[in-house]
Amino acid sequence: MDPASKQSSDASGPSYNYGGGYGYGYGYGYGEGSGATVQRSFQDYLLILRERIWYIIVVFLVVFSSSLVYTLSLTKIYQSTATVQVLRSDPKVMQVQQVVDNDIRGAEDLNTQLKVMESATIIQKVAERIVGEDRAAFLAPYEKTSSDTAFVIETLAKNRKVQLQRLTLIITVSYEHPDRFIAAKVANLFADEYLAHNTRLRADDAARAFDDLKNTADDQRKKVDQLQRQLQDYKEKNNQVSLDQRKDIVNDTLKSLNAQVNTTAILLTNAELRLNQVRERRTKGEDLTDLPFIASQPLITKLTSDLAAQKIVVAQLRERYKDKHPKLAEAQRTLEQTQRELTKAISDSCDQVDADYQLALRNSQRAMEELTKQKTASLELDRNGLEYTSLERELRTNEQILQSIAARARETSMTGNIKTENARIVDRAAPAPENKPVTPNVPLNLGLGVAGGLGLGLAFAFFVAFIDDRVKSSFDIEGVVGVPLIGIIPQIKRMDAADKAQIVVNNADRQVAEAFLTLRSSLRLKDESKNAKCILTTSTIPGEGKSFTTTNLALTFAAHDEKVIVIDCDLRKPNIHKSFRLENLKGLIDVCAGTAKIDDVVVRGVQPNLDVMPAGGRAKNPTQVLNSKGFELMLSELRKRYDRVFIDTPPLAAVSDALIILPLVDGSLFTIYFNKVRRKAAQFSAKKLLDSNVPNFGAVLNGLNLAVSGYYYAQYYDKSYKDYYVVMAKDDENEKSAES
Repeated sequence: MDPASKQSSDASGPSYNYGGGYGYGYGYGYGEGSGATVQRSFQDYLLILRERIWYIIVVFLVVFSSSLVYTLSLTKIYQSTATVQVLRSDPKVMQVQQVVDNDIRGAEDLNTQLKVMESATIIQKVAERIVGEDRAAFLAPYEKTSSDTAFVIETLAKNRKVQLQRLTLIITVSYEHPDRFIAAKVANLFADEYLAHNTRLRADDAARAFDDLKNTADDQRKKVDQLQRQLQDYKEKNNQVSLDQRKDIVNDTLKSLNAQVNTTAILLTNAELRLNQVRERRTKGEDLTDLPFIASQPLITKLTSDLAAQKIVVAQLRERYKDKHPKLAEAQRTLEQTQRELTKAISDSCDQVDADYQLALRNSQRAMEELTKQKTASLELDRNGLEYTSLERELRTNEQILQSIAARARETSMTGNIKTENARIVDRAAPAPENKPVTPNVPLNLGLGVAGGLGLGLAFAFFVAFIDDRVKSSFDIEGVVGVPLIGIIPQIKRMDAADKAQIVVNNADRQVAEAFLTLRSSLRLKDESKNAKCILTTSTIPGEGKSFTTTNLALTFAAHDEKVIVIDCDLRKPNIHKSFRLENLKGLIDVCAGTAKIDDVVVRGVQPNLDVMPAGGRAKNPTQVLNSKGFELMLSELRKRYDRVFIDTPPLAAVSDALIILPLVDGSLFTIYFNKVRRKAAQFSAKKLLDSNVPNFGAVLNGLNLAVSGYYYAQYYDKSYKDYYVVMAKDDENEKSAES
């Protein structure tokens, strides 16, 4: 069969359909029809953490111990809190207006009071009130002298905390100090000083306002006296004593004329509207009786009714008589006479509308003329009394201002003597319990130590996992390298290389033997690998167990009654002859050179159904040997003689020998050693295999450490499997003992 005809793998990438449902790793099932993109699952991340649990534990212990030491080394700080209620408005001792509006109308006013309590002025006053023994106790923890006022102010500002309670008018002022009694005293001083500060401000504002009002009232009184003299002089000069009475008469006349003008204007508007309607209907030739003011005329109403009745009579006679019948003719004449009378009545009514309009127009014009004359007279009177009115109005205004200023001055004088407060203390600060310091907060610090330790431990574990780019998980093989995982071979204990190469027949490790049986079954589940006669085995770098995989897989097929041959095509470092303890004097190199025949170099019966073709030494030019026609003819002949031909080749990352052989085989196996080869190197080598368009049956993972298998392959190896193999081994020993 031509190898080219067996190409079934797309060059663009691997096909994840091997294994008939094997689920190596976590969350990756590669059954028939699967083709989903491989992604790292949540459980994969858990396994990353599980593998590096000691990193997490060490980092956690370091961080937690540091937080514990730090917490225990801190000085105990106590906090006391005083509660102040800000009143929405000042207490109403008297119904007078305050000099300064202290009412709380919104969040801005409340926050203003909060900032007043936080101000440097309050801190300065509190510092001045801490004297004597209190100041010595205040400064004792800081090792400062009692005269260090600047330090006291700085310390007060640093350790004081003022907070507004949400959705209330309550402000809490807290102070922290190593001495719990000093903390309570200072918190109370802040509350007291806030109230005293507001009282001082109110008294100072009232005193300043009273002085300003008194000076303003004196100036206003002088101005009122001057205006009174000017008004009296004007009256005497212009004889305007009865000006107000004359003004009233003129105003009454204007009101009457104005009402008359409005009435005539309404009548004129209505008359004009009717006239326009009549003219419009006459112009368009429409029926004027549709207008309500025409149709409502008694005569027109009667004639319209008669005309309708006459039309009915004519219609009835026309049904009984012909047009020239005397009764019909008489009725027709009566109808025409009624129509003429109706037309004349309508015309007379329209003329009356026009006459009404002319009368309304004349009345409106006369009313406007009278109103204009009266307005002229009123303006003349206003001009004569303008200066008088101005003087009188100015005098009244200034008198009112003087009265208002005098009254406000009296109110201010009284409010300045009344002590009211816009806030009150709800709860005074009390010393905190000795066993409840606010700092250090042991539960919080230890909680942060636990959280920080876990967080940093997890971060460090992921960082280590990030920089560790060796292939170890199924995700690395399938998702990164890009080939399906079809077999996992456990790590073998210390054993001779030849014994390892034949471990499936010497039963030195039942788990490994079962792993190769599983690998054979996986290959037989897919048609292209099941029918493949010539299979190439390679790896990325030396030491990944490609020869070990080749020999044991060949022995597994041979144990199932298939005729198998193993060819050592690693002409640079041949190893197959060592695996079977054979000589390497003649082999593949001699056949390709034409100096020997296949039968001369094949070692037959190495194991039942298994033959071996050694390399025959080391070739000086391996690529020339593998590219020769003799090599191609040799493979063609071996296909005819054997059911399976296994070819062991050099690593892909080192040389290109495997790529030369690939077009001549039916498929390849890619061996990877657990936690040894770098991901990029394995990915690069696997890409070479996939780009060749020769089917790649999948990857075989060698050397899986069972101690960490649970991290990555718990579904494949766990303690229950191990116990199962131990039981099988004991059964075999019992059988051998019974036979002996």
